[in-house]
Amino acid sequence: MPDTIHLTIAVVVERDDRYLMVREIRDGLEVYNQPAGHVEPGETLIQAALRETLEETAWHIAPTGVISFSTYTSPINHVTYYRLAMAAKAKEFDDAVTIDSDIEEALWLSYEEIKALGSKLRSPMVLQAIEDFQAGKTYSLDLLK
Repeated sequence: MPDTIHLTIAVVVERDDRYLMVREIRDGLEVYNQPAGHVEPGETLIQAALRETLEETAWHIAPTGVISFSTYTSPINHVTYYRLAMAAKAKEFDDAVTIDSDIEEALWLSYEEIKALGSKLRSPMVLQAIEDFQAGKTYSLDLLK
């Protein structure tokens, strides 16, 4: 299988010392991730963050900063993922939204609960984005052009 590249957005949403996460089934395994997904053609990174978070969790958010830009090649499918992690504040839960069918549930977890998931995290970038956020490694959204 040839290597391919995907640009994804992931959103770290913290509220009351808990983080918005999604539980999903990928390749037959239960995994946890931030709200995240592919950036669509013609879409800005901020638009992608707003859309993916709403589609996967039914939460409206307000992006506040850029956390990191990471690269990860999956040992399973050999896809290289370029992942921009963005920080955001939760604004409002929308009861009218039905979350994506590939998401089992959206939930708020503490850092300790997320860290304890270990290999159930979709990739090492999930925990790294939260730890970078906790360390104050957040940059202005003006970085995105």
